[in-house]
Amino acid sequence: MEFKIGAKVRERRTQKKLTIAELSKLSDISTGLISQIERDLVVPSVVSLWRLAQALDANISHFFDEKPQDDNVIIRSGDHKVIVAHRNNTHYKLLSSSAPTRLLDLTEITLKGKCTYEKDTVSHEGEECGYVLKGTLTVFLNGKDYVLHEGDSITFSSKLPHKYINNSDEDCVSLWAMTPPFF
Repeated sequence: MEFKIGAKVRERRTQKKLTIAELSKLSDISTGLISQIERDLVVPSVVSLWRLAQALDANISHFFDEKPQDDNVIIRSGDHKVIVAHRNNTHYKLLSSSAPTRLLDLTEITLKGKCTYEKDTVSHEGEECGYVLKGTLTVFLNGKDYVLHEGDSITFSSKLPHKYINNSDEDCVSLWAMTPPFF
């Protein structure tokens, strides 16, 4: 999926009658980065995009062109949105519909070998449950490393500081259910 979301971020910000400085305070993202995002000069991390969406009372999916769906029940193979981030090192395949009434997101995340999901830990409202389909994933959770192998799962409160790390050379593929919806 090509990241050309700047116009949609700017449009939503102006609809909410916010300056870049006000959005910066609400989202904890620098004014310079917001300006670069709005001009499509940089690709924001998924967490930065999530922070902007929260500050603008939207979901991440608001910033992407949506294929019309006949209903919000089934997404056919090949029709899932894929978000590529972190210099092509992280791929998010969105498995749940974009229905505004949904209560959770289900996402397949591929993290390339020797990569980290985010440089810093993140924390937010909700709960997460992850299951490793392929490879090895280290979940840094509340100051402690938890190493998950194929078939292992983990559940935790998203309020705890966390990040995902792939310390191996092999790509890691995992499934994640998150509440409330992140994407």
